[in-house]
Amino acid sequence: MTETEDRIRITSEPTPMGRDGQKGVGGADGEEILHATLRGVVGAMAMSGVRVVMQHGGLIKRTPPQAIAKERSRGLMKIVPRKRRPVVVELLHWGVGASGGAAFGMLPESLRRAPWAGPVFGVAILLSYEFGVAPMMGVSHAKRWSTRERVAFLADHLVYGLVLNEGRRRPQE
Repeated sequence: MTETEDRIRITSEPTPMGRDGQKGVGGADGEEILHATLRGVVGAMAMSGVRVVMQHGGLIKRTPPQAIAKERSRGLMKIVPRKRRPVVVELLHWGVGASGGAAFGMLPESLRRAPWAGPVFGVAILLSYEFGVAPMMGVSHAKRWSTRERVAFLADHLVYGLVLNEGRRRPQE
């Protein structure tokens, strides 16, 4: 193969980075961000499963999405039939999980692949909710969490982070 043919072959191969060959924030390509977004949805689903057990086990009274729906989104929830409100709250939670996953996917690859990155990211989301989002939204339930509830929410956010990590470190050779 001549040098020109080789160059044409190399430049004509599709790349996972998109048409212009540019990577996104933190060096992540669109495929990685999409994959991380999906992991964020699955992580939120896993959190919900953990929370069902915690709620029915008496460890927590109300989840953060339930508290937001009850305390701050009365207008939105009034248009949703009462029987359907838990579904809407859950879908909103999955959307938040997707957003968190996308943000995780935009982190530099060297950071994303660290075994501690996902769990630390999950805890950072919890802290940003407790000390930033909840106070800004005027959601008061986070101020009243017992130690048991804090530990429970820490556990479910660690689960979220573990799902985000999903063993994405480079394989050992």
